[in-house]
Parts: sequence; structure tokens; C-alpha cells
Amino acid sequence: MEQYFTQNPTSEKEIFKFEWNVKEEVFIFYTSNSVFSKNGVDFGSMLLIETILNENKEFSGSILDLGCGYGTLGIIAAKILKKSFVTMCDVNERALELSKMNAKENKVDDRIKVLTSSSFENIKDNYDIIMTNPPIRAGKEVVFSFYEGAYEHLNNGGKLYVVIQKKQGAPSTKAKLESLFGNCETANKKSGYSIFRCIKK
Repeated sequence: MEQYFTQNPTSEKEIFKFEWNVKEEVFIFYTSNSVFSKNGVDFGSMLLIETILNENKEFSGSILDLGCGYGTLGIIAAKILKKSFVTMCDVNERALELSKMNAKENKVDDRIKVLTSSSFENIKDNYDIIMTNPPIRAGKEVVFSFYEGAYEHLNNGGKLYVVIQKKQGAPSTKAKLESLFGNCETANKKSGYSIFRCIKK
């Protein structure tokens, strides 16, 4: 079975479609096999985006959705935080194709840029918020490269938000983030998932 962090999935493409409601907005997402959480927005991502939206109601600035999959987090952020500009990146070409479709479908493609990038490989800019539901199955080295790159690519005062399950390494993630940023708060916690927030000082 192909993993969702495969660059060029070869499995036969099937397109699925579902509706998702967030804060009175209705979203339509197209998904496919060989992408992460193809049947709906996973619990961790939902907790992550809800936390970000609640903490940044008047936000205007730049956001990076790192490891965006088919674009749920970035698209929800762009639609609800109307003064934001969102960059979404992933290594999976099929996921990126879906991200572009979904940005258009949800009428936010004018404020979204979609890039192919393995971690921060092709990321040149700095951001005010970076959010990620890291690819745990890709291994600790890849996940920690997400955190290291995020520190490098945040503006001063910028925030990194990470969702992770306790059983998938939340304590080691928290320790790594504290060593990089000098701070790491638990912004939210539910059903074994933690949302960590770090600020670049």
C-alpha cells in the first residue's frame, strides 16, 4: 500500500468528494486514494484548525500549511481568516493536484499558492503562522526537519502550531520544540491529541 508521503502515487486514481462545515462555512473537498485521511478531515487536523481560528480571529498575514495533503487546513484558514495569504506545500503530487482543485472549488484560489516541497526544500519565504499535522509515519528525522525548518522560516513573533498524539511522540516533540524555540505551550488538548504553540522570539 502506498503511503500518503509518496511523491508520485501509482495506484489507480479514484476521486471522492465530501462536504465539511466549519464555523457556518460549508467546504467541499475532493480527495483520492494515496492521500492522507481521504474520507473526511481527521480529528487532529480539525482540532488544530479550530485552535488556530479561535486564537487568531483578527489575523492578517502569511500562513504556511506544511504537508498540506489535499489542502483542508490551508483552505479553511484562507476562507475564514479573510486577510490571510496561504502557501500550501506537500511532497505528494496527487495531493497537490487536489489542493489546487479544492482551493478553486472553495473560491480561495486567489489567496493560495500551492508548492511541491519535501519539508522546507523549496520554501524560500518566511511566514507569520506555520501549521502542520506532521507525517509521523515518515519517521522522526523527517518530522523534526519540519520543526527545524519552521523555526528558520517564521518571522519574529511568528507562531508554529503542531498537532500530535501522545502515543505518537508528543513528549519528544515538545522537548524538541522547547529546545528550538525556548518556549512551547499546550494550546489545546483533547482525546489524546495535543496542539503545541511556539512563538519565535
